Amino acid sequence: MPTRLELSIAWRYLRGRRGSKLLSFISAIAVGGVVVGVAALIVVMGVMNGLQHDLREKLLIGSPDIRVLSATSEFRIDDWQTVLGIVRAQPGVAGAAPVVDTQCLVSAGHSYMVAGNVVGLPPRSREGDVTSIRRQVMSGVFEFVGSDGTQHGIVMGKLVAAGLNVSPGDSVTVACLGKGELDPATGYPMPLTMRLEVTGIFETGMYEYDNAFVYVALPVAQELAGLGSAVTAIEVKTLDRSSSAAIGQRLAERLGREYRTVDWQEQNRSLFQALNLEKVTMGLILLLIVLVAAFNIVSNLTMMVAEKRREIGILKAMGLTSGAVRRVFLAQGLVIGLVGTALGLVVGIAASLVVGKYQLIKLNPEIYSIDHLPVATAPLDVAMTIVASVLIAALATLYPSIQAARLYPIEAIRSD
Repeated sequence: MPTRLELSIAWRYLRGRRGSKLLSFISAIAVGGVVVGVAALIVVMGVMNGLQHDLREKLLIGSPDIRVLSATSEFRIDDWQTVLGIVRAQPGVAGAAPVVDTQCLVSAGHSYMVAGNVVGLPPRSREGDVTSIRRQVMSGVFEFVGSDGTQHGIVMGKLVAAGLNVSPGDSVTVACLGKGELDPATGYPMPLTMRLEVTGIFETGMYEYDNAFVYVALPVAQELAGLGSAVTAIEVKTLDRSSSAAIGQRLAERLGREYRTVDWQEQNRSLFQALNLEKVTMGLILLLIVLVAAFNIVSNLTMMVAEKRREIGILKAMGLTSGAVRRVFLAQGLVIGLVGTALGLVVGIAASLVVGKYQLIKLNPEIYSIDHLPVATAPLDVAMTIVASVLIAALATLYPSIQAARLYPIEAIRSD
């Protein structure tokens, strides 16, 4: 660590006394470069975290934390009541429910039809819903009881309803392959059709849900899919979403080889891997700004060594060691790095808070699924930015400090 004398000399050199205005200006430029680099890193990392968080929450509107599926190729669970009891008893599970997911065609009585995911949900339970899809209704109600009192109701996404030009109270026809029975006359599979009443329309902000998903009562979906009393999966809600992978693994071990589990991270692995890669790439690109500032530090200290050559020679002649000279210039670089990092930290966090709180950057929700640019600053990202910035500033001092330490007192004094 530099002594008080070494710090005093370093500070005197940084202040640029006796007409050294150029060195003082270059020092300010070096500090400014660090400020810009650190602030940009903090803001961009916060934006990437915000996008990941917002996208994750939207994806999980209609997707559970964990899915329990059959490990066979039949895609059906016949003894789902037993499996449901085992799942609900697992520590860390907040709720679970059976579900049927199948592909069907939906028509409103004209030639235009929509291919969509028909999802069968059970009635509301005391444990609450596994997903938050029921809370996204924008028109009508998210219930499956039609005007005739039967459970022949259907709730569809906003874009599905817009494509079919239907609203709550209208009727649609759903056609599915069911059991895939063949028509003896044609040899083609006979579709199973059912007339359903639109009871509600939902909007999640996610194109994938709003443009392709429709929801019906569980018995109706079982009939459309030709499953009888079976279901296609058990959806699970956990107490802590971050522990879904561990809970899913324990469930798989408890249920045995006949079943497998898929947590929300595994379901969307490629998407989140792409976002993480983009975050790392953006971080490395913006780190170049700090590297440019490091070159400014190198040039500033190199020029200072050249200008203060005689003074360094006198100090060494008076007994200042080569190690002390190195620490003088190391202290100068660290001061530039620490001051720039501190100011960049304040600017970056302040900018992130303002952009996030006041939603300054607006986006088109029809394109990006969100109406503004979200910001979520992570303490770990901030800490890594601080460490990287200070470390780069410290490394930038190595060459100038070694050059200064190598000066011979007699030659340095005679140089002027």
